[in-house]
Amino acid sequence: MIGATTENPSFEINSALLSRCKVFVLKSLTSDDLVDLLKKTLANDKAFPKLKIKIDSDTLKLIANYANGDARVALNTLEMAVINSTVTDKTATVDLEDIRQLLNTKSLRYDKTGEEHYNIISALHKSMRNSDTDSAIYWVTRMLEGGEDPLYIARRLVRFASEDIGLADTNALNVAINAFQACQFLGMPECDVHLVETVIYLSVAPKSNATYKAVLRAKKDVKKYGNLPIPLQIRNAPTKLMKNLGYGKDYKLAHDYADKLTTMKTVPKEVENSIYYRPTEQGKEKFFKQRLDYIAKWHQEYYKNSDN
Repeated sequence: MIGATTENPSFEINSALLSRCKVFVLKSLTSDDLVDLLKKTLANDKAFPKLKIKIDSDTLKLIANYANGDARVALNTLEMAVINSTVTDKTATVDLEDIRQLLNTKSLRYDKTGEEHYNIISALHKSMRNSDTDSAIYWVTRMLEGGEDPLYIARRLVRFASEDIGLADTNALNVAINAFQACQFLGMPECDVHLVETVIYLSVAPKSNATYKAVLRAKKDVKKYGNLPIPLQIRNAPTKLMKNLGYGKDYKLAHDYADKLTTMKTVPKEVENSIYYRPTEQGKEKFFKQRLDYIAKWHQEYYKNSDN
């Protein structure tokens, strides 16, 4: 059995069947390939019988670029151009202006559920993460011009703001959520500029995935230790029985202390030495780092004085 598909077999073919197949990747035709194809077509007497076609290389190049690697689009465009051209003495003349009027938009290869969908959103994420602003603008525009749902893009921007910027810019998430809401209110094509503005903001913003890593570290401990008991001192005691059982006993209210800090334990012993959040020096996160360093120093001084 021999099969051909324009889609990535990883998405379209059952994995059991795919494992028993030999996959050959056929890459897109280049513009030069398509120009050669168009020239061979024009040289064939069966293509446009009884007609002589007058068309220059620049016009053929324009058709090839428009086709975006698709030979069928190139041939159909050539045929349409010839049909709508001016014919004099059995000679059809096709020029650049005829093609420009014929072509409204470039034929973009973009499947909202296939490989290109995932490839381009990955390219957008990685461009923003690398602070490559112009690259990010290009990829988000490709998605929008290809017909992607703007709300899908907006949701991914919200995720990016949380995972890749985090506390380095505490306004990034607000900007992303504003973009999502604007897309809900406006829809396309009005919200495209707002999405691009947001992509620019997120690309330029300082980057930190410290919060994302903190979540991963915490999840690891949760899976390792399971449901550890909550320390009694930080449990609520809404009933007399719970109070008699020690719920809330020895609780220390931070606001009652000069530095707004206490030595009260707020996690089980198994994880009390775990450090999940490790801030960077990026953007506003450096202030979080300074504050955490101060808190750690405060605790060190307290225990040092206690030992003395």
